[in-house]
Amino acid sequence: MKQFLVTTLVCLAFFPLAIGQQLKSPNSKLQMEFSLQKDGTPTYALNYKNKAVIKTSKLGLELKNDPKSLLNDFKIIDTKTATFNENWTPVWGEVSSIQNNYNELAVTLNQNTTDRKLIIRFRLFNEGLGFRYEFPSQKNLTYFVIKEEHTQFAMAGDHKTFWIPGDYETQEYDYTTSKMSEIRGLMKTATTENVSQKSFSPTGVQTSLMMKTADGLYINLHEAALINYSCMHLNLDDKNMIFESWLTPDANGDKGYMQAPGTSPWRTIMVSDDAREILASKMTLNLNDPSKIEDTSWIKPVKYIGVWWEMITGKSSWSYTNDFTSVELGKTDYSTAKPNGTHGATTTNVKKYIDFAAKNGFDAVLVEGWNTGWEDWFGNSKDYVFDFVTPYPDFDLKGIHAYAKEKGIKMIMHHETSGSVRNYERHMDKAYQFMKDNGYDAVKSGYVGNMLPRGEKHYSQWIINHYQYAIEKAAEYKIMVNAHEAVRPTGIARTYPNLIGNESARGTEYQSFGGNNPNHVTILPFTRLIGGPMDYTPGIFEMDLSKMNPENNSHVNSTIANQLALYVTMYSPLQMAADTPENYNRFPDAFQFIKDVAVDWDDSKYLEAEPGDYLTVARKAKGTNNWFVGNVNGNTTRTSTINFDFLEKGKKYIATLYADAKDANYKTNPQAYTIKKMKVTSKSKLNQISVPAGGYAISIMEQK
Repeated sequence: MKQFLVTTLVCLAFFPLAIGQQLKSPNSKLQMEFSLQKDGTPTYALNYKNKAVIKTSKLGLELKNDPKSLLNDFKIIDTKTATFNENWTPVWGEVSSIQNNYNELAVTLNQNTTDRKLIIRFRLFNEGLGFRYEFPSQKNLTYFVIKEEHTQFAMAGDHKTFWIPGDYETQEYDYTTSKMSEIRGLMKTATTENVSQKSFSPTGVQTSLMMKTADGLYINLHEAALINYSCMHLNLDDKNMIFESWLTPDANGDKGYMQAPGTSPWRTIMVSDDAREILASKMTLNLNDPSKIEDTSWIKPVKYIGVWWEMITGKSSWSYTNDFTSVELGKTDYSTAKPNGTHGATTTNVKKYIDFAAKNGFDAVLVEGWNTGWEDWFGNSKDYVFDFVTPYPDFDLKGIHAYAKEKGIKMIMHHETSGSVRNYERHMDKAYQFMKDNGYDAVKSGYVGNMLPRGEKHYSQWIINHYQYAIEKAAEYKIMVNAHEAVRPTGIARTYPNLIGNESARGTEYQSFGGNNPNHVTILPFTRLIGGPMDYTPGIFEMDLSKMNPENNSHVNSTIANQLALYVTMYSPLQMAADTPENYNRFPDAFQFIKDVAVDWDDSKYLEAEPGDYLTVARKAKGTNNWFVGNVNGNTTRTSTINFDFLEKGKKYIATLYADAKDANYKTNPQAYTIKKMKVTSKSKLNQISVPAGGYAISIMEQK
């Protein structure tokens, strides 16, 4: 059902300092006001239940080599309001139906000196505001270059903030929790080493940015529909508590090459006095266009294992040989090389993973390090680094395809680009066709290291366009994409649902690189996951990584119960059981939850939520009456209290609870857990202790 109403208004009210227009959310809890300052500068403000969320904030864009820019000297020449309400069905998701309900205000501005037009479109949902700049077709503004976007978010206080450093190259940082005023003093310790990074300001942070006010409002700043534009960071004026947009520059230092007609991405502000409403919001998706893929029958959620963690921990290697320090594809003769004995992607090893996947009901197996070129792939600014079609001598690609098909297992291809996007685009059609010819329906792509062309950044406009090109090209071949080290998602998976996963944050792999903060997974759903699902790669059962590689002294800062809960709390239609078969075989009773848990859902209920502290989620498996619950805990022991009123009334269920044991400790006793079965109904309640970096998971099966 869809409802759409448009009303055209011409503003006739003139005030000494401003011309104003107001917009309310459908439930009237949010109110936005647009106004022009005396000098014609556009501004907006946002209130929630009569509390200031965003104080009067300026809007506009500074253009390169343009004496006027699009900053001021505007007058309102037209306003249009509209209301919109529909329900749409996602291809995959947390719920089976999504409501898209907003009130809209589109303000058309004319710049007096230049006779240029700019439209600012606002959409106010019950849970927040989205707005963007639109550049209509016109003779005085056709091609232009953005020097900087000057969108402000003037905060109403010195809020508690969950942030990572602003960086043009990476989001792979632990979150720092502090007041806004403390960001400057904490920036150096928050900026930890990465293989590719470029900070820009001592007060620059990244979206999605989560905040909590002293009086209990939860605020989130992000962007939606990042298409043909550079990624937005936020730079803080910590004297006035104003965040301002800061776009990622290209190799020339420019921040956006634009052509009218065109638009910016949406700038988003979510707000609620209930943290659970932030997590349940589908506003980011709703600000993206409907699916452009007509036949989506080939897009399917995936639970997989893979030849990956053994390389991340250093037990195995991606490379085949230690003989070569320099590789030239098509010229280097691997048949003469001595195998190093540590290569993970061998036919024998991969078949072991296929057997394990088939035995335990998984959908697919990922294999990394299968293709030639890994001996000198990183750190050499190498253009022609991989061809994505040539396997190592010990990887029988055809034989593995046949073996996996016989076992009913799909294979996931790995395409590491080493940041050489020109080389990837050069090979993309051939590589995707190669995948289809050999039974691969999904690809995990990677962008580790500095970008080629040199000087481009991971989040600059040209590279953003590359990521989009890869998604759209994959759709032509009916291939699903899981992009790692790419730009953070902004809801584009609604338009291209073959984008079934992204990394784009500090994932499980960093547990092998020194460890993640114990409360990391209680923050990510409020930040990184606001834009779309994450391939977080949970399911680690052996926390002492020296047992896998004596030279790796890292420790996984988590309990086993916490790792199980992540399959529910870290929503993704692409879920990996990231540990090795050997470690799962040691704990078959705990592993049962990973085997049982769904990857696609009809409904989701956020039962408890506090960023940085705890999160409890219940989800109903697609097409069934079975539910799964996950709880992850932060830095202090806590008792989680939940009701089972999400269950169907009158039905009886058998619940299996996987919880931290009383003596569980993520550092000293992480593998201590208890499992118990119990009968539950919609009237049942649970009080369950979760230790630091711990939690619990529950599978709830309808009793027939």
